Amino acid sequence: MFSCLILLAGCTVVESSPADPSSPSSIQTFSPTEPAAADLPAPGLPLSVSFVNPLSSRAEPEQLLVQAIDDAQQSVDIAVYNLSLEDVSDALLAADRRGVRVRLVMESDNLDSDAVQSLLDAKIPVLGDRRESLMHNKFMVVDGQEVWTGSMNYTPNGARLDRNDLIHLVSSEAAQDYTTEFEEMFTQDQFGAGSPADTPDPEITLSDGTQVEVYFSPEDQVADHLEKLIRSATQSITVLAYNWTSNPLADALVEQAENGLQVRVVMDGETAANSTGSDLERFQQSGVDVKVWRSDGLMHMKAIIVDGKIVATGSYNYTASADQKNDENVIIIHQSQLAAQYLAEFERIDQIAEP
Repeated sequence: MFSCLILLAGCTVVESSPADPSSPSSIQTFSPTEPAAADLPAPGLPLSVSFVNPLSSRAEPEQLLVQAIDDAQQSVDIAVYNLSLEDVSDALLAADRRGVRVRLVMESDNLDSDAVQSLLDAKIPVLGDRRESLMHNKFMVVDGQEVWTGSMNYTPNGARLDRNDLIHLVSSEAAQDYTTEFEEMFTQDQFGAGSPADTPDPEITLSDGTQVEVYFSPEDQVADHLEKLIRSATQSITVLAYNWTSNPLADALVEQAENGLQVRVVMDGETAANSTGSDLERFQQSGVDVKVWRSDGLMHMKAIIVDGKIVATGSYNYTASADQKNDENVIIIHQSQLAAQYLAEFERIDQIAEP
């Protein structure tokens, strides 16, 4: 089946693909045991994180997204690889009906889900990237004031089964950065290597003083920033990686392990086994403390925690394709409290992962 989308760029023909299957699991955030209240996202904070964890009993990232859409007053812009969560599409439809401007950019291969079709039927504009490389972003900008990003696709598996993170930023500067990237794709039809490096404020300060760096690939040479981050570590590097085939980043990680730093990695087992050029074996042979995730769902996060103080996360896998071809986003956050939450999530995952 082929779909025709009539937008600013004209008629787009995209090949359909199977919708993401649903999972019956009741998936919540954080750990199997009840965490302290301080671990939960709190209203009004300029920065918070939630994690997809099938074993816990707290609020889901999915519910947080729906609530953010329900609270939107003016606009919701979404750039996401896949969307098949019907409660999210229902919230977008309701926002559209109350006069909120709703726009989406997606990977063309994933436009055939019922959730997306319901948006198209309501004349909500959805633009596919129409190219071989991936529109792999996962971010949402609400009212030009807040950003939701991380590793989570808007699918049942992504929100309820796979290990993912969802970052929430309240910052007009961050919102402007992500809106600029969205407009490049949606309005200017610029994807991949054709995207200009024009992020308004790549280094911003949140209202609580937290320093944040915002980058997009391929235009911002994200691998260079991540390599610099890895090489800046003086004590420890902790990584949750869906995939790793980037030799420059692997070189930096191995060298830091050889220098005596504590380097710990958990990778998705199936992806590592099936990826050409996977660095898993190299890590195993080089003194890196590496484990693989073989439990239900994917270990889908892409997070680097440095010295218990800095977190880099987003949609960007540690691969050449992510760096040079796909549309991706990465955020580097300098805050020890956030790093502590990621380290706690790493420990929960590491306990289940296998050597």
